[in-house]
Amino acid sequence: MPEPAVLRAAAPGDLLDWGPVAEPLGAPVSHTRGRLLAGGGGRFPEAGHWTCTPGTWRCVVTRDEFCHFLAGRAVYTHDDGAVRTLVAGDAAFFPAGWSGRCEVIETITKVYMIA
Repeated sequence: MPEPAVLRAAAPGDLLDWGPVAEPLGAPVSHTRGRLLAGGGGRFPEAGHWTCTPGTWRCVVTRDEFCHFLAGRAVYTHDDGAVRTLVAGDAAFFPAGWSGRCEVIETITKVYMIA
């Protein structure tokens, strides 16, 4: 029987540099770090720990994503104008097809699963 994958709470030094966000919308450009727990490289589901520095970028969700925010604050603005502010302790589900803008106000850290 397969064993469960376990990711202990990661310290900043335990995270890998995943580079800047793909579609920044000005300065500063958000920079990401993370650690995979499962999947990745085009294999799904993908799950892991992710952190992102302040900045704003275009966000297009191509697969369903569930995430639990552990730290920070970000504002997600859907293309239709709906605004959601997410903070530490919030859990969110972004369905495939969601698109809009993400503005990280305070560095965010989350655990996530993309199906």
